[in-house]
Amino acid sequence: MKELSAQVRWEQRTQRPLLALAVAFALAYAVPIVDSDASPAVTVACTVVEWTVWGSFAADYLVRLLLVRRRKEFVRTHWLDLCAVILPILQPLRLLRLVATLTLVGRRARMASQIRLTTYVGGAVIGLLMFGSLAVLSVERESPNGNIKTLGDAVWWSFTTMTTVGYGDHAPTTGMGRVLAVGLMLSGIALLGVVTANIAAWFISRFEKDDVEERRQTAAIEALTAEVRALRAEVAALSDVREIVRHPAPGVAEEPAH
Repeated sequence: MKELSAQVRWEQRTQRPLLALAVAFALAYAVPIVDSDASPAVTVACTVVEWTVWGSFAADYLVRLLLVRRRKEFVRTHWLDLCAVILPILQPLRLLRLVATLTLVGRRARMASQIRLTTYVGGAVIGLLMFGSLAVLSVERESPNGNIKTLGDAVWWSFTTMTTVGYGDHAPTTGMGRVLAVGLMLSGIALLGVVTANIAAWFISRFEKDDVEERRQTAAIEALTAEVRALRAEVAALSDVREIVRHPAPGVAEEPAH
């Protein structure tokens, strides 16, 4: 229990710093893509920030692994975290570092009980739109046959792809761009399912709450009705006794007064 408490304390203490690092990663990832004419010094600085953030998440995973007693079970249940840490080492691509950081941020966000589902879904939608737009712009901008050349085109394409509308006015032409399109479509369908399920669950809970309240009120009314009937029966019985006392039956001798 002490090791588990230490792990929980570590996660609570590092949650906000890691989220701040994730924001720094987002900026470092976006600057070279939005500003294609950025100087080499800026590009190198952004790359250093990206690897620093990844290293922080990797160190966080190792610390959490050391704080638990059943490490094999931790690795088995947190395999997605492990893959996100290992992938950038195997293939140091900026896109893989993006996926790894988003995965780790999402995993840590889900661990926080105070973050509600609606907030998480909203953040996931915004994050996917932003990073999907930046990622597709980075791989499609230099494509000879590509038609996604500006950030506005990329955002519009990401939005129509996530919502599975697909107007077709903008479409990726590279292999990596199409992989991103598949990922955005699947993510959009999944998030739409989560939102629909969340709304349905909210309506069901409201109906169940109203039904429970209605049954409670019905039970209270029935109990009150039974109590009123019992009181009426008691009042009727007392009235009969009073009439008997006031008007005794013939032949019943009254007790002589002393």
